[in-house]
Amino acid sequence: MTRARRGLRPVGLEFCGTAPVRLVFTARTAAPPEDVYRALAEEVEAWPRWFRAVTLARPVETRGCRGREVKLAGLVRLTETVMAAEPGRRYAYRVDAANVPGLRALLEDWRLAPAGGGTLVQWWFLADVPVPGRLALRLARPVFGRAFRDAVRALDRRLSAV
Repeated sequence: MTRARRGLRPVGLEFCGTAPVRLVFTARTAAPPEDVYRALAEEVEAWPRWFRAVTLARPVETRGCRGREVKLAGLVRLTETVMAAEPGRRYAYRVDAANVPGLRALLEDWRLAPAGGGTLVQWWFLADVPVPGRLALRLARPVFGRAFRDAVRALDRRLSAV
């Protein structure tokens, strides 16, 4: 049975500089930034096709704000609000509710930059959790990094097939 989602502390983009846990990962794609952005921000329901950890993603609107509902492998459920949507440059979202014990705040920030005819993709994973959770997230860094790199490779294959 899945735990009920509970509200997290709302954070803004300034959380990128103040989050107790900041994990940043980088990868390259052959696709241009505009195509990568479109896959991230506009083709939300297609995320499970290229990001294996995501089992469901769908756009939602709450109180006039764009957001997403996301389910991850392992029964994690998230409700998010889009914080930055800059075509070809940046897509960031804050988690407003989650069924993850101990999670206080979470922001994910995808930054895109042109790189040799393709895109340099950075994924910032920013969290506030109690001290034991901070250690756990830092120890899980290789797992997060592998999932990100695998997802970007799969996204690159998907975009090159279009």
